[in-house]
Amino acid sequence: MIEPSWLTETRAAYDTVAVDYARLIPDVLEGPLDRGMLAAFAELVGPGRPVLEAGCGTGRITAHLRGLGLDISGVDLSPGMLDVARRDHPELRFEVGSMTALDLPDEALAGLVAWYSIIHLPPDLLPQVFTEFHRVLAPGGHLLIAVKAGDQRIRLEQAYGHTVSYDVYWLPPDRLAEQLTAAGLAVHATLVREAEELDRGPQAFLLARKADR
Repeated sequence: MIEPSWLTETRAAYDTVAVDYARLIPDVLEGPLDRGMLAAFAELVGPGRPVLEAGCGTGRITAHLRGLGLDISGVDLSPGMLDVARRDHPELRFEVGSMTALDLPDEALAGLVAWYSIIHLPPDLLPQVFTEFHRVLAPGGHLLIAVKAGDQRIRLEQAYGHTVSYDVYWLPPDRLAEQLTAAGLAVHATLVREAEELDRGPQAFLLARKADR
């Protein structure tokens, strides 16, 4: 089976920039509203229950959530990013994989985070991915998504000091909420904030929950 070009390009780009990405963005730089959504997610899930960050990159958000008490691991397309994640966070578990087909049994997770990771997926794949998120979440499980709020595709040719070639999609929060609801994940909080510091536009955060049985 031929791998789709968006996946090959995204993996290659992040393999290329991994070391400099970690150097330039070494810690959680998010502002108080962003951190507040992460803290709310951690409190809703609670300690000692399995959580996954899908598209974890260098593991900086995974480690932040571990610091908030979650039993969390990470999965990412890019072996290069995961090499850095394992170097910087050896106490955490990281695996190569794709959020389009998570290597997990049904209802395995109490929580799932996709922090600026679905922005590299072609938008027509999002319903499939949200169905996959629903599959791996246990009843009552929580999902947190962070995206760039808008409705456009940007082709990046330079990133973190390197020549690359991959897409970033700015996504409308209302449409995401509709797609999550259609996948069986009820959105119970949406935050849209204006650009701060390095942002190039508004950012959106959605908290959703899989229904109890």
